[in-house]
Formats: sequence, C-alpha cells, structure tokens
Amino acid sequence: MRKPVISAAAAALALGLALTGCGTQDEDSGGGGDGGTLVVGATAVPAGEVLAYIKENLAAKNGLDLEIKEFTDYVLPNTALQEGSLDANLYQNEPYLDDFNKSKGTDLVPVVDAYLPPMGVYSKKVQDVGGLPDGATVAVPNDTTNEGRALKLLAAEGVITLKEGAGTTASPADIAKNPKNLRFKELEPAQLPRSLDDVAAAVINNNYAQDAGLSPATDAVLLESAEDNPYANLLAVKKGDEDDPRVKKLAKLLTSDEVRKFIEDKYQGSVLPVTSG
Repeated sequence: MRKPVISAAAAALALGLALTGCGTQDEDSGGGGDGGTLVVGATAVPAGEVLAYIKENLAAKNGLDLEIKEFTDYVLPNTALQEGSLDANLYQNEPYLDDFNKSKGTDLVPVVDAYLPPMGVYSKKVQDVGGLPDGATVAVPNDTTNEGRALKLLAAEGVITLKEGAGTTASPADIAKNPKNLRFKELEPAQLPRSLDDVAAAVINNNYAQDAGLSPATDAVLLESAEDNPYANLLAVKKGDEDDPRVKKLAKLLTSDEVRKFIEDKYQGSVLPVTSG
C-alpha cells in the first residue's frame, strides 16, 4: 500500500498529538478499549448471519460497535486473529481450536459457546446410511478434528466401528470394523457439497451445507444429536483479550434470549441455540 506523504511540520504536529493523546487513540481504535470497533471474523452461515442480526438489532443499544469480516475457509480466521487483524472470531468448535493451537503454535482461547451447527451426512443416492452399498465411497473433511467428527457420526449409527480410545482426531486408520468396506475420500470441507454427484455420500459441515442450499434439518440422511455434543461453535479471542469489555458485550448478546429466538426462527432445527447456564 502506498504511504501518504506529509510535510515536516505536519509530521511534528502529528507526533505531538500522538504523545499527548495516546489514551484516546487506544479507546477509538479496533485494538482494544470499551469504545472501539470490535472486528469479528466469521464464516457466512450461520456465524455471519447471527452476527449480522446482532449488529443490526442489538449492538448499538448495548454500546457495541461491531464489524464483521467473512471468510470461506477454516484457517484464515484463526491466523488473522492471531496476527491481530481481527479482535475475535466465531465459526469453530473447541476440539478444532485446541488442535489448531497445537499444530500452529497459536494461543487462541474460547470465550463462550454460541450455537450448535450439527454435522450431517448427505447423499443423492441413498435415503439413509444403512442403504450405502458395499464398497461405496464416502467423502469426509480432510482436517483432523472434522474428519474425526465425521467418523464418530458414522460410528454412532453403526456404519463403522472405531478402535477403543479413538478420540476427536480419529482417522480411517482408527476404524476397527468396516462391514460395508466403505472407502473414504478426504476433501477440503468447502469442497464436500460439490462431491455429492461423485460419491455415495458426504459428511458435510453445517455451514458449508447451508452455503450450498442444503437444509441440515430436512436434507441430511443422518444428523448429529445435540445430546452431549462437544462441537458447539464458540466465540474465540487471542489469549489475554477475554476481559475486553467489547468481547464481554458480544458474548452476552450471543447467549441472549433475542439471539436464541432468532436462531430458532431462522434455522428451524438446522442450527441449535446455546444459552449460558
């Protein structure tokens, strides 16, 4: 980016103002303080829509200036948060966040659970996972925690059996029994909806399913249960920013009755609200 050219006098004046008014600058910028804009990264659906509802209906009257930046993948919102171009993000679950911190050396932390976007199995060829033919190909996310989540969903329905102790990072190598001899095709999560013409079924993250015009509540042939589900999407910040007053305001709004009603009305079971206890 080209830097503006300023005169020596203007530069001296600017320096003097900066030295005498640095406290005001901190409050007015997006980098901290109660009065600055809170910049939040999100995937478009449902995170971006939930944040847009808050921005349009609740933020101003609660003293929050909110800016939303949308992303189409799962990596950039975290790298941007770590690097400081975002103040917070909303799109991921805690197992994914933990794995990201471990693999990337970041220090991002959860603030509050916002909603549960259940993962589902989708197919243009079968009506339920029990109808998958022998040797069928099933597409799954290629990142560690989402692949493990997909395999656990299939295991919960008895399609496969995972080895004892297989956790949130389970992979096809952890499959103990595969009675249908299913083959697993690992794809970028965003590519999974486009794979439905080529595979027997695909296990698709909620946001990418909705982006593709699929309704998890009605189109999935198998959908995660909300009971004891560890995959609620959460508001995350860089460690040390948990007590930022702007972050606290957004956390309170995300678990408010107004946002719960918005989620219930808009998503009709395709996204489930989470409220603070």
